[in-house]
Amino acid sequence: MPEDSLPDRPSMPFVWSDRSGGPRDPELFDGIVLRRSVAYIIDVVILLGVTGFLWTLVVLTLGLLWAVAAVLTPIVPLVYHTALIGGRHSATLGMRVTGVEIRRLDGGRPDIALAFLQTALFYATVTLTSMLILLVALFNDRGRCLHDWLTGTMAVRTAAVERLGA
Repeated sequence: MPEDSLPDRPSMPFVWSDRSGGPRDPELFDGIVLRRSVAYIIDVVILLGVTGFLWTLVVLTLGLLWAVAAVLTPIVPLVYHTALIGGRHSATLGMRVTGVEIRRLDGGRPDIALAFLQTALFYATVTLTSMLILLVALFNDRGRCLHDWLTGTMAVRTAAVERLGA
């Protein structure tokens, strides 16, 4: 079936094809590793603020909330990344500041289940492989990290997506 006869996909911002530049367009990935790294630093600062506030409440309640804080501390980053990547902008607050968003390989935005899987794999790979996650991104032309490969996603520049026809 020729590509021209395929039905339109209105949920896609543009078609990932060689004709449109698609995922091969270098503009989508220009400086993406640095942008993602800065975005993660911003996200860590935000998450430290949230968990710091939570543990301040523990101190203010003379330890009464320690069990709640102990349970919520590892859950907060998981919920933060999942809700924001699976949300309307497909990006955490740090990603939005640096102009990065997450897309599926077909160009669509990840749903909440895929965002959860990507987030869980991100934290698993960071925990188990430390800097290997960044090394994978440095040695491929799209800056895809290990959790991107495992979930069929990629980080792209928001401005480039908009220029390609969002």
